[in-house]
Amino acid sequence: MSDALTKARLLLWGGAAFLFLLLPLVFSGGFSLSMLSQMGIMVIFALSYNMLLGQTGLLSFGHAVYFGLAAFVTAHAINFVEVGALGLPISLMPLVGGMTGLFFSLILGFVTTRRPGTPFAMISLGIAEMVAASALMFTTFFGGEGGIVTNRTAGGVNWGISYGPQIQVYYLIAVWCFVSMVLMFAITRTPLGRIANAVRDNPERAQFVGYNPTRVRWIMMSLAGFFAGIAGALATINYEIITAEALGLMASGNVVLMAFIGGIGQFWGPIIGAVLVTWLQSALSNFTQAWLLYFGLLFLLIILFSPGGISNLVTIHLPAWRAGVVKRLMPSYGYALLTGGLTLIGVIGVIELLYRGALFVGVHAVIPWIASGLMILIGGFFLRRAIRAVRQVWDDLSPELARWS
Repeated sequence: MSDALTKARLLLWGGAAFLFLLLPLVFSGGFSLSMLSQMGIMVIFALSYNMLLGQTGLLSFGHAVYFGLAAFVTAHAINFVEVGALGLPISLMPLVGGMTGLFFSLILGFVTTRRPGTPFAMISLGIAEMVAASALMFTTFFGGEGGIVTNRTAGGVNWGISYGPQIQVYYLIAVWCFVSMVLMFAITRTPLGRIANAVRDNPERAQFVGYNPTRVRWIMMSLAGFFAGIAGALATINYEIITAEALGLMASGNVVLMAFIGGIGQFWGPIIGAVLVTWLQSALSNFTQAWLLYFGLLFLLIILFSPGGISNLVTIHLPAWRAGVVKRLMPSYGYALLTGGLTLIGVIGVIELLYRGALFVGVHAVIPWIASGLMILIGGFFLRRAIRAVRQVWDDLSPELARWS
């Protein structure tokens, strides 16, 4: 690795650490701190999932199992601390969650990783359903529908830290998030990470050169379970309650959406997805009850127009940035943004009218429908032209960009 690349990465990680320190100073409100804490937890969770999907090629529909089980074990551990049966400080509780996730992923992964591809996806789905059903059956451990309530201040005050104020919880999450990010990135640069990529791309060739694809998948799944467990433990500390929803398909589907929206082709893709999805869930839910529909539409648009996720949109523009021709893309992009925004406003208008049960009764009720319909028709018509204009510009720039790719 060149010295320039090493310095660039050190600068990037230093900037990330500085950002973690700076964010609560800029966004100091209670809601902002809560959302930043949620983002930190989801970043770890999404990156751990990307160790399976992006690095090893394992599409899992049950990754929340390790997140949820670790969260429940951590909740019981904190309650043991409160009654004096355990002397572990709250700051180290994420290790309890991590070891729990590692334990269960070692056991379940030994079975599930024997069959990659669709069988693995279906088996992971079955395990998720089984564990979610068990959460309502074994109420002593899972607490039934009410879940397990805990107290993050159970360890008392140590060095002036009680984890009562949300700012202290945020910095705990920030530290563990940063450490987890560094460790997961380091794994991608190890021989194990490289072999996992080889198993993802061509398992037969990896086996031919002497590596066992099943064992590589098992190890990677175990490591992914470890980091998912850290995220689960931090969720318990943050929310002070954990329910069966943390084990369900909704939680597993949520992390799949984060990975795909952000992009599984780049290490930082799931980070973008986790931050964006968490913000959308928190912000949109305050404005409309139909936020899940908008969330689904966003996922659909990403899959249709950028299957590689948001990170792919960034990387494909790097050659244009190096060649200094980004400004030639701006007019067509502005045209597409304007027409796309008009179409989007019309779609939002129709969705909200349908959701609120607005009927075609009276002139005042018809006008919003007409306005929304016209925006969709006019915006859609010109959006198609804008898309063609964007493609034409890219075709014209292709010879120049080939030298910078």
